[in-house]
Amino acid sequence: MKLKIQIILLFSLIISTVNAQKTNVKKAFESAAIQTEILIKNVDSSRKVKPNLVSPRTVEKGQFKMVVSRDWTSGFFPAELWYFYQYTKDKKWLNLAKKYTEDIKKEQFNRGTHDLGFMIYCPFGNGYKLTKDTAYRAVIIQAAKSLSTRFNKTAGVIKSWDHNGDKWKYPVIIDNMMNLELLFEATKFTGDSSFYKIAVTHADNTIKNHFRPDFSSYHVIDYDTTTNGHVLQKLTAQGYANESAWARGQAWALYGYTMCFRATKSKAYLAQADGIANFILSSKITPADGIPYWDYNDPKIPHVSRDASAAAITASALYELAGYSKDSKRYKTAADKILYSLSTKYVSNPGKNYGFILDHSTGHRPANSEVDVPINYADYYYLEALLRSKK
Repeated sequence: MKLKIQIILLFSLIISTVNAQKTNVKKAFESAAIQTEILIKNVDSSRKVKPNLVSPRTVEKGQFKMVVSRDWTSGFFPAELWYFYQYTKDKKWLNLAKKYTEDIKKEQFNRGTHDLGFMIYCPFGNGYKLTKDTAYRAVIIQAAKSLSTRFNKTAGVIKSWDHNGDKWKYPVIIDNMMNLELLFEATKFTGDSSFYKIAVTHADNTIKNHFRPDFSSYHVIDYDTTTNGHVLQKLTAQGYANESAWARGQAWALYGYTMCFRATKSKAYLAQADGIANFILSSKITPADGIPYWDYNDPKIPHVSRDASAAAITASALYELAGYSKDSKRYKTAADKILYSLSTKYVSNPGKNYGFILDHSTGHRPANSEVDVPINYADYYYLEALLRSKK
């Protein structure tokens, strides 16, 4: 009888521990909303001084930093507002989302960046899903046309950067996987398969050239587009070293191939996403709370910064991948743990950080830029993970 009671008590303890790791989504959204209302006030104050600055990006050296619409992070702030509207159905958030989304509209014609998925699809894609406003759909289609001009048939990939020609000829970064959703959606909207084909070709060549046998990803692949499109160099720009695994790069890869499976139902993309997820979740370097160091191979670990943005992206991706993969339970459990850690240990103190939701992200450590600070894309994918956790 005594043994039976002990077993029951142990089982109860296990259950309570598991439940304790569940994020209170309602409470998390309420706290995030309070922060974001502070953020909006800071945005509006900044714009009175410099009207060309449209989106809050980060806090650097204690200073609030805003960016112009052509900055690659410009779309995350209005996209966050769409998530608040999705969760609350409060017209207040709808009106705010519409207002700040409009500021990014002109970037649909920007052919000088691969980041149109971030800049345009995050705000306008979410806006279209929630309102079915055909004007938003038109912007997405035009942005896909602009992005398509950066595709090179010889190499079969979309060029990422036009800068630093002394370092590379045709650089393609793993982050670029995130911009393919814009192309997939454009095919849905128009019936024009050219967008879809570009996205699939890019995804296939990225599998071929960006990954190591353990499914970790290089950051930058430099292609030769003059002859046969072969790889010239395998490099990093924001990671610790060329052969290291930059944490946010692994998160982009996981999210990108999960999204590609959703769009195509190709088992190759599901297998790739499973492989990347296994690399991330099998790491002996990542601390118990699931929030990775900024690079898996920094020799100064544990005395280096974490990256809450990489964790938020990973959690969001794992929630979706759990709906497709045979490892569903493992992914859901891991995502729950990451989300709980972010919600309890990585949120900004109430009223602090100018209204950004999460703290402790790392943007570009080699350049000593945005190290251990709040960053807008961390907030965006955190809100997305909260929404996905409820499904």
